[in-house]
Amino acid sequence: MPEPDSRDAIGQLSDEVLRFVRLGARAKGMLNTAEFGAEFSALMLLFPLCHHGPMRVTDLAEIKGADPSTISRQAAQLVRSGLVRREADPGDGRASRLAATELGRAAQARLRAARQEMLIRALEDWPAERVRVFTDLFEEFNSSVEALLRTDAATPARETA
Repeated sequence: MPEPDSRDAIGQLSDEVLRFVRLGARAKGMLNTAEFGAEFSALMLLFPLCHHGPMRVTDLAEIKGADPSTISRQAAQLVRSGLVRREADPGDGRASRLAATELGRAAQARLRAARQEMLIRALEDWPAERVRVFTDLFEEFNSSVEALLRTDAATPARETA
């Protein structure tokens, strides 16, 4: 059980996490994504595809923590826009996997650069060491949340009739 001071800090952290989520939604509106011919959520699939390489929809859904049907609809947008192509899965000829095209890799690089530029502007008054410390703590925080979400304890209780 956390100590009282820790509980106060956790309450403040909870408020700041919600604030960050709201700001993130506004920040994504600052990115010019219309030119890519797909919705923002679909474009975010380019990041794991460029980082990990070609993969099946089910694997992409696992990485994104989303339903495969949602990922399939988003992937269809990327295929239509020429950012992703479907290719045969070499491990199973009956299955296909998604791969970023050159156009998709260029779009991902532009989105990544725009996101980084936004952070550079937001943190321009921060000393480099403070950015490093914050980055380390934020990574640790995200890893702790991911670990929690992998456990049964994080599964919402179902109401029984």
